[in-house]
Amino acid sequence: MRVVSTSPSSTEILYALGVQPVAVSHACDYPPAVENRPVIDVSKVDAKASADRHEQVQAATADGHVYRMDADTLDTVEPDLIVTQGVCGVCAVDEVLVDETVAELDADPDVVALQAHTLDDVLACIRDVGEETDTDDRARALVEDLRRRIEAVERQRPADDRPRTAVLEWLDPPRPAGSWVPDVVTAAGGEYGLGEAGERSQAVEWEAVREYDPERLVVAPCGFDLERTRRRLHELTDRPGWDEITAVQTGQVYALDGSAYLTRWTPRIVDAVEHLARICHPETFGSPVETMGVARLRRE
Repeated sequence: MRVVSTSPSSTEILYALGVQPVAVSHACDYPPAVENRPVIDVSKVDAKASADRHEQVQAATADGHVYRMDADTLDTVEPDLIVTQGVCGVCAVDEVLVDETVAELDADPDVVALQAHTLDDVLACIRDVGEETDTDDRARALVEDLRRRIEAVERQRPADDRPRTAVLEWLDPPRPAGSWVPDVVTAAGGEYGLGEAGERSQAVEWEAVREYDPERLVVAPCGFDLERTRRRLHELTDRPGWDEITAVQTGQVYALDGSAYLTRWTPRIVDAVEHLARICHPETFGSPVETMGVARLRRE
């Protein structure tokens, strides 16, 4: 079966199930084997600063789509199946743009759009891809293993200690992560008070973050790796009242590779549960491993 993936999330799931896509999106960067795959899209957003990127996204969305798809490349790879997503046309190509592009093709591939809003939905996406690619048994075994890991964290976490935890998926404007991230924090043993599981993230005023006063603050911008997050951290630390936040005063501010662990619905979401468990309860799970996409940001 010749499969095209239009998002990093579906690409990771495909490789985890032993399916090598014939083409991928420009943002697909994991696993390393994906580097030599043909690319079927390009982003219209290229700004560095968070506020500038936000404005470019707003403008591109108002004008149509954030991405352009390459219909010629799609025709060349002759896909039988295109795995896309129907959640967010900002973070990756969505089914609307895929349907528009497929209408121009000589080929007539099947299109499946993954939908994930909660942690359970993420696991369901793995099963869905398994069904579409005839890897049902492998998908079932993978999901069972992921559930065992989540349950292991839930058994060990302290029952009476849930530190207030905030995860920011964007810096300017501040945007607490939504969808499955509240589930991830809850499974890890934290309290998540800036969003509800299953709901899309919304930008908030900085004062809302200050008022929540998180005891654990995790900075994980969508689409940023760890180094890029470090370079843009001043967009938070320069804000009024930063030094008054409990997490800052106690040295409990962390950068997390959002692209790898939180903003994609992939098997690595369970790595995020384990990372957040170490952040929320190091006395139980051990300190966060800084070489594995987590960095503690200490006060200067």
